[in-house]
Amino acid sequence: MTDIGRVVAAACLAVTFLLSALLPATDARAQTDARHAWATAAPSIFEVEPTWPGYRKPGFGAPAGTAPEGTGVAILRPGLLVTAAHVVSKATEVHVRTPDGTRLEATILAMDRKTDIAFLTVGIDTRPIALADTRPQTGAPVCALSNAFGLGIGITCGVVSASKRTGVGFNHTEDFIQTDASVNPGSSGGALVDLHGRLVGLLSAIFTKDSDSDIGVNFAVSTELLLKSLPAEFR
Repeated sequence: MTDIGRVVAAACLAVTFLLSALLPATDARAQTDARHAWATAAPSIFEVEPTWPGYRKPGFGAPAGTAPEGTGVAILRPGLLVTAAHVVSKATEVHVRTPDGTRLEATILAMDRKTDIAFLTVGIDTRPIALADTRPQTGAPVCALSNAFGLGIGITCGVVSASKRTGVGFNHTEDFIQTDASVNPGSSGGALVDLHGRLVGLLSAIFTKDSDSDIGVNFAVSTELLLKSLPAEFR
């Protein structure tokens, strides 16, 4: 091998070594780091425990195939929560569990069945979640904070699969953000947030044919529609 050949071979080896060293870091950066979103938004997320007709205890009597609980989000002012209307629409009473585990009675203030949104009030100073300034673009990373299967508040992440979905067939009035972030029974009323922990949508529906479990096509009511559904006295 000539001197030039040795130099070229050495350079190729150096480049290969450098690329192998950089690739793991690149892969790690490509993964969604949701720690900031969790730390920012989690203090505003509540477990919602409705008591269904004919039952004395919360968590019983929910329709077959659904979770007995849901999720709520502290919004706009202390003591005000928002959740999915279908979580509480038939409830005889509603309790919520705060981020620190305290269980409180909640009162339904207003309900908009056309958008599947309900507003609750609790007798404590809650920490309202920050609202995103703009709707996230398709492909942007987002995370869902919710009470999946009634197990307690957790976080899953994905991307915005589509925006401004209408005519899906869940609600009379629809303006959905579609996401592949994992959503399951009990997640209804949870928060879809950006990586800054700001609310971009309220978890509402799972698109599925054979079961109520996640298949990666999930829908959140946009923050814009959520605010339009807010009773005038809270605007």
